[in-house]
Amino acid sequence: MPGRDIPLVTGEIYHIFNKGIAGQPTFNTKRDYNRFLETMFYYQNKDIPIRLSKLATLHSEQKSEILNYLNKKKQFIVDIVAYCLMPNHFHLLIKQTENNGTAKYTANITNSHTRYFNIKNKREGPLFKGKFQAVRIESEEQLLHVTRYIHLNPYSSYIVKTTNDLLSYKYSSLRKYLGLEENQSIDTQTILAHFKSLETFKKFIFDQADYQRQLERIKHLILE
Repeated sequence: MPGRDIPLVTGEIYHIFNKGIAGQPTFNTKRDYNRFLETMFYYQNKDIPIRLSKLATLHSEQKSEILNYLNKKKQFIVDIVAYCLMPNHFHLLIKQTENNGTAKYTANITNSHTRYFNIKNKREGPLFKGKFQAVRIESEEQLLHVTRYIHLNPYSSYIVKTTNDLLSYKYSSLRKYLGLEENQSIDTQTILAHFKSLETFKKFIFDQADYQRQLERIKHLILE
């Protein structure tokens, strides 16, 4: 496998994304999406005692004991700043908090989901493209723009019809930012610190929705 184009540095924030091989779906059902979310939050923990697939086979008391232990420690190899899952790809905005954290984390979540997806669908081989894409965030402006881009993805790609539908899209971190859903280990303060209120953050996201959708439409027309 060729080397990565950029180094992954502790303390830096990266936009991570990967898609299914040949554009094939990586999430077919609600269970697929929810399993990936569970995988995301589980593998951000440091010093995980067992794989998620093994955890799922334990009795509820044993499972709760492990999850409570990890939740109490709250030691992460990456901080999740934002995310969005789409039918054939995912976007993550993460901050690396220990050396090799980003590469380890991304390998764990994609490998775990591939094993789950293959067993469930009786398939073999890779599910995601082998090398995830990583773009380092170099400025405050870029950080906010990427956050908006990630959260608008379901709308700009016509997965949801209206911007209001984004408020009920359960597979991105937007609902957590807006207080519509319990915040599970998402570092919202890195972004919200730049806004006076949740309303100003919401306005920042939604005001560019139609513009971003138009850009996506033009991009597809050019590529087709």
